[in-house]
Amino acid sequence: MTDARPPGADEAMFIAAARSGDTARFALITERHRRELQVHCYRMLANYEDAQDMTQETFLRAWNKRESFKGHAALRTWLYRIATNACLDFLEKRNDRTPVPSGLANPGSEVLYLQPYPDRMLPEDPQESVVARETIELAFIVAVQHLPLRQRAVFILRDVLGWPAAKVADALELTVASVTSALQRARVTMREQLPDRRLDWRSPATHELSDDERGVVKSYIDAHERNDLDGLMSLLRDDLRFAMLPDPGSSIIGAQAAVDGWVSGGLFQRGYDDWRCIATTVNRMPAAALYLRIPDDPEYRLFNIAVLRIADGKIAELTGFDATDKPWLGLPPTINDAVVLISGEHMAP
Repeated sequence: MTDARPPGADEAMFIAAARSGDTARFALITERHRRELQVHCYRMLANYEDAQDMTQETFLRAWNKRESFKGHAALRTWLYRIATNACLDFLEKRNDRTPVPSGLANPGSEVLYLQPYPDRMLPEDPQESVVARETIELAFIVAVQHLPLRQRAVFILRDVLGWPAAKVADALELTVASVTSALQRARVTMREQLPDRRLDWRSPATHELSDDERGVVKSYIDAHERNDLDGLMSLLRDDLRFAMLPDPGSSIIGAQAAVDGWVSGGLFQRGYDDWRCIATTVNRMPAAALYLRIPDDPEYRLFNIAVLRIADGKIAELTGFDATDKPWLGLPPTINDAVVLISGEHMAP
């Protein structure tokens, strides 16, 4: 399939760069698509580090295939096609990139390779950000991982990016009938995985955090820094869903069980009771980066990133990510008492 329009400036420049072998010009043209391609790879893979790698792989493949680009399709479309197939090739070679049974009494599964996505790396294009929050939140990303690979690619290209069926069929080398069938099956699975969420991602979604969300994050941070377990408990819903990744079998339902588990694991006990926190956002969700200072250490070290879903003024879901000593997601690996909350991409309390 070809786009029904003449080659634009990007396409003409790309063809010229390809013919001349101008790597610098090629990089300049393709780099402007990096953020949206990286988000696309993240939706496919649910892992920030893998998404970065596959974006680089996309650019490498694009360079190696540069002479095959004739400008009949938009450069953006061509790059998405390469990125999608790079992700599919990656997933077909990995046996550790599928959800696994939770191992708990309650049915369900866990995506142990799930990683958060820093908001500062989201596309700046307003057309992309229209749907960014509801299609980048953790629950959506996890739900997508339950789709078989081809269904996953079809679903993202059709329902998230809004590609027509014929364009998807061309990108994945499928028939239009196969695309239509795969999309129908994918939508059924997504409804099962997201029973309480809206499934229409083509209408505008909320981008910014609400005052309610900001207030809960501030209280969550205050409770940690004061070691206030009662205050922390008051922020959690009784039907809290909690997971600590990448540890398997750690999903718990219930506020009391979650807090008891944290305490029994040593948190808020001597040596694990000196906290400082940075409020931030990942996956367009409120989050707190938790820093711990152990005795005789002059600095607080990055320990955990807690991503929160807040409903009716309380924390309904808490997904923790082990970040021990990682300079992760653009966050500093250490802070001290003189550090103030970082402005810009980090959320002010």
